[in-house]
Amino acid sequence: MAISQPPAGYPGTTLTGTGIAHRAADFEPSRAFDQTYVTRHRPTYVDAAKLLMLLIIMIMMIPARLIVPGMTDLGRPGLIVGFLLFCWWILVRFSWHMSMTGPQPVRWAFLIFMITLLVSYAAGFIRGLTTIEANAADRAMLFFCVFAGVALTAADGIPNWLRLRAVLKVLVGTATAVSLIALAEYVTGIDVTTYLNIPGLQAKGWTPTFEQRGGGIRVASTTTHYIELAALLALVLPFAIHFALYEPRPRRKRLALLACLLIGAGIATTISRTGMLAVGLMFLVLFPVWTWRTRYNIFGMVGGLFGALSVASPGLYRTLIHLFDNPSSNPAFTVRQQRYPLAFHYVAQHPWIGRGTGTWVAPQYQILDNQWLDTLITNGVIGVAALAGLHICGMVLAWRALRRSTSAEDRHLCAAMISTQLIAIAVAGTFDSLSFMTYGTILALTLGVCGTAWRLTHPARTVRTSTTRWFLYRTR
Repeated sequence: MAISQPPAGYPGTTLTGTGIAHRAADFEPSRAFDQTYVTRHRPTYVDAAKLLMLLIIMIMMIPARLIVPGMTDLGRPGLIVGFLLFCWWILVRFSWHMSMTGPQPVRWAFLIFMITLLVSYAAGFIRGLTTIEANAADRAMLFFCVFAGVALTAADGIPNWLRLRAVLKVLVGTATAVSLIALAEYVTGIDVTTYLNIPGLQAKGWTPTFEQRGGGIRVASTTTHYIELAALLALVLPFAIHFALYEPRPRRKRLALLACLLIGAGIATTISRTGMLAVGLMFLVLFPVWTWRTRYNIFGMVGGLFGALSVASPGLYRTLIHLFDNPSSNPAFTVRQQRYPLAFHYVAQHPWIGRGTGTWVAPQYQILDNQWLDTLITNGVIGVAALAGLHICGMVLAWRALRRSTSAEDRHLCAAMISTQLIAIAVAGTFDSLSFMTYGTILALTLGVCGTAWRLTHPARTVRTSTTRWFLYRTR
């Protein structure tokens, strides 16, 4: 029986003796079929949340250059898990008793996005591609399958608030570890990732070296570029702040606060304008949902962090302060502008569906450092609209979840989700973001959890407690 409104006390939170916060909605029965009801809180050996945690650990902690022998850069263990998630999601859709009940707008947004990619992919091969372009097109389509698999698995597969928190905690924990590696590299000048060798994997591709900028060196930790590291950590920072504010146990709250400081310091070691822009946008989104006391505390800590940085590394502090000086003569801005005439020359040739998904190859053409421009060239105006639609869909779903939420904690978590999509839109204009697979995979996860929050806060119980029908067949 469907319930049009949440039950009394929804989405109330109770704290157990172990310090684990449970929501009453997590214990609502899910209608699997006819008169069969199950609980979404039942323990399982393997579920979508555990697989997403495994993917996060692999994609974040294993250096990007390490792949399965005999494969391309798509042979990273985390990406293989992501592709398997995509295959799993597709196969489930063909199985009536295993597919999720209830609607999910993220599915439609990704359907439109994938159709535009396929149309441009076909148009590229009809036009005729060089060998390099054809290989790059195949690579791009495979990665977008990973991208869709992660987002759709998160949107459909995370069963309740407790599992959502668990996934986000793993994300924050791994980002903290990545930041520690970055800080160690910055302080010592040693590439720590060379010691992170995994038996059975081989190194392939470009390994980022330390780059001098101003009074400091830029580090990339386990990622492939300094800008990627900055954007990646900026995506995770809102969730770290969330746990620092709302963890129920004091010890975990202090650990989350430490994670915030380390992630913020990790962003600073990249000496990246992208990172600074992303953090500024995060504060812009989260500021309205903070109390005045929280605002004073957070901005006080930010000031303290910059003060400590000015003492510990004056050169780095001065470099960060002057990153945005003289945009009219700064090479970071002028070089990008000089590439635009050539880019729009190609856009004019195929304005609507582009010249082919993934066919703008850096060794063959110029590096644009602009994902929106790259998408405009390869997928046309329609492709740009579809990509923007993904981010807008995520923000709208998180906003609707925020409006439905009655607790400050849930509202803040939804605001954090909104900030990730605003960050993604902005930083896509500063580097070719979807060419970097660690960042792209985590971005897909943030898109997916927007759909999860929308589903878990839906007023109709049949949507809020959406589940699969497999339980019915196990009980027969």
